[in-house]
Amino acid sequence: MSILQDIKDTFRQPNNTLKQLILINVIVFVVLIVVRTLLHLLSSSGVYDVAMSFIALHSDLGKFITRPWTLITYFFTHQGFLHIIFNMLNLYWFGQLVREYLGDKKLLSLYVIGGIAGGVLYMLSYNFIPYFADRAYNSVMIGASASVLAIVVAAATLLPNYTFNLLLIGPVRIKYIALFLVILSISGAVGDNAGGNIAHLGGALMGWLFIKQLQRGNDMGRPLHAFFDFVTGLFTRKPKLKVTHRTTTFAGKTNGKTTTTPGKPSQKEIDLILDKISSSGYESLSKEEKQKLFQASQKE
Repeated sequence: MSILQDIKDTFRQPNNTLKQLILINVIVFVVLIVVRTLLHLLSSSGVYDVAMSFIALHSDLGKFITRPWTLITYFFTHQGFLHIIFNMLNLYWFGQLVREYLGDKKLLSLYVIGGIAGGVLYMLSYNFIPYFADRAYNSVMIGASASVLAIVVAAATLLPNYTFNLLLIGPVRIKYIALFLVILSISGAVGDNAGGNIAHLGGALMGWLFIKQLQRGNDMGRPLHAFFDFVTGLFTRKPKLKVTHRTTTFAGKTNGKTTTTPGKPSQKEIDLILDKISSSGYESLSKEEKQKLFQASQKE
């Protein structure tokens, strides 16, 4: 099977958001390497710099207004090998957790909203904080670090005591990994990569806020998915209408017996799960029990 066919299969498979995000980043990275090399050999490296100016996020508001799409394109763009490797590894490790417990839609929401939050904080800082103001005109930013850190912090907020076995260190709770990355970004906010580290903090804040709101029953990614569904609907052929008859059941009590809506956990199931948390802790829950708990937390 060809590489092209593998790529097509990755995008055709449902519930495959994590692999798709990684693949998009890798494809963009490879394309930029090839284009940069060819233009360099043709002594036209200036063309590459111009092209990058239409992909990277500018801190200068005047330039950003003429290129608003860069608030999205910048977090799919990398130039250094270590930069993309580090980001994609963290995206894979922590993205697996988010995907397993919250699903593909929440993972996509975190990636996009985290990247946007990081980009907005970057531009605000470089235009309204005196320390960065003099650098605003020439500053540009690329990389998925803000999006990835949003996912890292979200996973740590959702499952703080989940452990990763780190090479040469051993088991470490992910809340400490997330804390280390946040502190690292704070310390670098006045260094050579100040703009990037500021964006990291914007993504981290959004990851924490996303989970806290989700636990209160508010899905911050709902408008984003409504937009995606609208765009997808424009390119999807609508099926012919077919009239069917369906019997629907509702949650409630009839003659002392509890009836439930298929797919939604009953109050008895939730009570048992809460009792298990009280006696053994959140980590003792199975994947299905955690999913039921989150389903019950969603507002109708």
